[in-house]
Amino acid sequence: MKKFVMAAVGGILAGGVLTTQVAGPLIAQEAEKNSSIYEQLDLFGDIFERIRAQYVEEVDESELIEAAINGMLISLDPHSSYLSPDDADDMRVQTRGSFGGLGIEVTQEEGFVKVVSPIDDTPADEAGIEAGDFITHVDGDSVLGLTLDEAVDLMRGPVGSEIVITVLREDVDEPFDVTIIRDTIKLTAVRTRTQGDTVVLRITTFNDQTFPNLEDTLNEAVEELGGMDKVNGFVIDLRNNPGGLLTQAIKVSDGFLDKGEIVSTRGRNPQDGDRYNASEGDLAMGKPIVVLINGGSASASEIVAGALQDHRRAIVIGTKSFGKGSVQTVMPLKGDGAMRLTTARYYTPSGRSIQALGVSPDIIVEQPRRDPNEETEEEEENRFSRSEADLRGRLDNDSLTEDERRQIEEERQKAEDAAALREEDYQLAYAIDILRGLSALEPSK
Repeated sequence: MKKFVMAAVGGILAGGVLTTQVAGPLIAQEAEKNSSIYEQLDLFGDIFERIRAQYVEEVDESELIEAAINGMLISLDPHSSYLSPDDADDMRVQTRGSFGGLGIEVTQEEGFVKVVSPIDDTPADEAGIEAGDFITHVDGDSVLGLTLDEAVDLMRGPVGSEIVITVLREDVDEPFDVTIIRDTIKLTAVRTRTQGDTVVLRITTFNDQTFPNLEDTLNEAVEELGGMDKVNGFVIDLRNNPGGLLTQAIKVSDGFLDKGEIVSTRGRNPQDGDRYNASEGDLAMGKPIVVLINGGSASASEIVAGALQDHRRAIVIGTKSFGKGSVQTVMPLKGDGAMRLTTARYYTPSGRSIQALGVSPDIIVEQPRRDPNEETEEEEENRFSRSEADLRGRLDNDSLTEDERRQIEEERQKAEDAAALREEDYQLAYAIDILRGLSALEPSK
């Protein structure tokens, strides 16, 4: 018994000694790390004081501190930044859907400003700015070496004023200048129209109004066609949609899903993750859906496209999306400023991250660039084509009733409208053709 007690005590003592031996270096390392951080903070304070006292010109201390804070944040990733009180206020206004500017969503790449997408019906869109364009100069001043916020500040100005931006575009040999007149940007989150038997939902941004606009205009379009039975499907057009509010992306996805995961987010710590699931109810009532994306579809757009694609609820066509798979949290700071910090990555229902990869379409469809003054061989042939109906003295078709003849004419008109749409917007026409084909395969009722 005495031997057993001695062994047990020995074990406890050995454990105590072992703990002391391991914990000692760890505590020392932590103390050394903290000491190093405080030394670096002292170094920062020393540099700040020397700049104030010895720089060749007098400096604004508050601007210097803001620049230091912003430098710290932008060193993390392109989407983290400091927002001055004015910038924070502008951001809050943008989420409500109206603000002044050119109408482009931008990021920074290789020191230059890169256009994520132009916003529909804005000065930049009307001037021909395209997703993927690089802006190298603003009014002749280079943006190389500027932070993204500084470059954006250069592009800001009074409504009605003129700005000249120099653009570098892929497949164009030389940079070229584009003159734009600044205007008030009023965002219409969702534009809906009918194209034949198809309802086209053009979502331009994800702000506070996106889902309410979507629900209202979708119902109006369905009613215009005579009810859901008359609709052959829906096109959700997310091209050149730079994203916006995560909450709205979830609501839009939920609008077309009955169940299952929509998106999950994962931060540094596992407990910080969130998972968002769909609730029952489908605005499209099971009708087929085609989603259109391109290189200007980013962030919230990619959440919607990825969710509907993973659930096999929609066919995604177009070109690869932008690939922004991170979540930014805006944190208010003292003095009415804010900090935009990347706090998580998001994942589609299948568990894939689209960060830097984008959403790959099920069917790749490029939007051809075409000179409107250039006549194709097909058009040239069509100008001289004739049919039996054009011949003088031809026989009439006596096998059709008036209703049958009218139906044939209506179908022909739809085909002609589709052909005209192909010239105007090839990707959208392709999407509508897919829905028309799926509708033709449905058994007649």
